[in-house]
Amino acid sequence: MEVNAVEVDSLSKIYPAGDSQLARLRYIFQPGRATSGVAALADVTFSVARGEAFGIVGANGSGKSTLLKILAGALSPTSGAIRVHGRLSALLELGAGFSPDFTGRENVYLNASLLGLDRPETDERLPAIESFASIGEFIDQPIRTYSTGMILRLAFAVVAHVDPDVLIVDEALAVGDIAFRQRCMRRIHELRARGTTILFVSHDAMDVKALCDRCLWLENGRTRAIGDADEVVASYLEVALHGPASVAPASAAPGAQLAKRRFGNQAAEVISFDLLDNAGEPLRILAGGESVAVRVGVRANVPVESPIFGFLVRNTKGETIFGSNTSRENYPVRPLAPADESFAEFHWIAPQLAEGAYYISVGVAEGHTDDFEMRDYIEDAIEIQVRSRTFPVRGYVRLACEAAVVRS
Repeated sequence: MEVNAVEVDSLSKIYPAGDSQLARLRYIFQPGRATSGVAALADVTFSVARGEAFGIVGANGSGKSTLLKILAGALSPTSGAIRVHGRLSALLELGAGFSPDFTGRENVYLNASLLGLDRPETDERLPAIESFASIGEFIDQPIRTYSTGMILRLAFAVVAHVDPDVLIVDEALAVGDIAFRQRCMRRIHELRARGTTILFVSHDAMDVKALCDRCLWLENGRTRAIGDADEVVASYLEVALHGPASVAPASAAPGAQLAKRRFGNQAAEVISFDLLDNAGEPLRILAGGESVAVRVGVRANVPVESPIFGFLVRNTKGETIFGSNTSRENYPVRPLAPADESFAEFHWIAPQLAEGAYYISVGVAEGHTDDFEMRDYIEDAIEIQVRSRTFPVRGYVRLACEAAVVRS
């Protein structure tokens, strides 16, 4: 019988009401304290299969970090049970477990021992840890001399190179620079491919959708939803960012799919959308090199002073491949009065993408490129298929490239 990597059963964590030591002391001796106080988690139940990538989303204060700390053994639950099968490695609060007066190298050995490695095993992994952290001579300096980014580099390098059966990653990665975050995500994908179970919390919903199979949505310490990562993340974003979803437009362009999800206050709404070929006909299959256009129609329901029309192309992992909007292209749209309708077309040459399905999202916002509010956004409005004419594309896109043999 297959054993899950992580099992959580009716987990609750109650904190005493009040911050004083006296309040906490009273709480300890209070009868029925398991049902009083402030509930950080309340009756949370889920399981994670071996080798699965499992995401956790929710607003600040929803209980995400508390849940991960309990799983990592840093906190004790008030009630319920958890079972973790195999070696667990966790990156939670930045620098947690590091001694500020120890050097980076000493902290590597200390943390590796806490994660179950003996000294010879750590000796074997140390070159890979040093290379991944890329902090140079600082590896032999005290941690208290490190910047926040350097602490993150070393902390992640350790937890990602102890061959964990279960890896927990909290939002600490958010403090890293973009290059290091990309390196971390590549390492996480590598570990997942090897069969490591991943529990992942991130404010970047696209990271969750790209990495995770399933997702848990926590709201005020309770389970709001659990299931397919794409569906749960989309539902979370609808509520967290723009409120309940509205219905799809009845006047969607011919051939365009009805929207899966829709965000915004509908001060202006998308009334039509389509991908067109050079003759203006709907297009759903691309090979690369075609001249195409995304057409977006919008109707204002209230005055909209600075409309911005835009689109995004994403792959099946939810990763953005490319996109643009009228503001970024320096093409201002006239102000719209109530009931005004306006249309924009974005013309581009289709790149040679890796084969498979892609989705085009469309929307209208108000403001400027770096400061705007979404009025209507239709996620995955149009589905297209990419089929290669020649050789398969390695990676995401084939770039124009010429090879030449030169004499030295």
